[in-house]
Amino acid sequence: MGGLSIGQVAERTGLSVHALRFYEREGLLADPVRRESNGRRVYSEDDVDWLTMCIKFRSSGMPLDTIRKYTELVRQGSGNEADRLALLKSHQDHVRTQIEELNECLNVITWKVDIYQQHVDAGTADCLWVTPSAQAASEAS
Repeated sequence: MGGLSIGQVAERTGLSVHALRFYEREGLLADPVRRESNGRRVYSEDDVDWLTMCIKFRSSGMPLDTIRKYTELVRQGSGNEADRLALLKSHQDHVRTQIEELNECLNVITWKVDIYQQHVDAGTADCLWVTPSAQAASEAS
């Protein structure tokens, strides 16, 4: 019986063996993991592909409950594609919103970096964001 060991899947996906067992226990794998006669888990390439997708879902902030719901829909087979699509579109909208918010953050940070760079280059950086207590102390001395 061919397949991949849990260690090989851990290496390929970047998940720990503990995390792989967690994903299995939580019902996040599309198919049950096969077992050898000695009880060792045997994974398929499809399992690795599925896990890779789940990792991307998690990295993008998809809650485990949502991944579980998607997995359950897939397990049910055809007939619920519209439900799967709605779930994925909802998360896609969430990720787009996150990206927009991060871009706004990046714009502010870039603006501040530019200001600091200009002042450092001009030798005038000591005037940037001086706290009132620091300013009062320097005026008193």
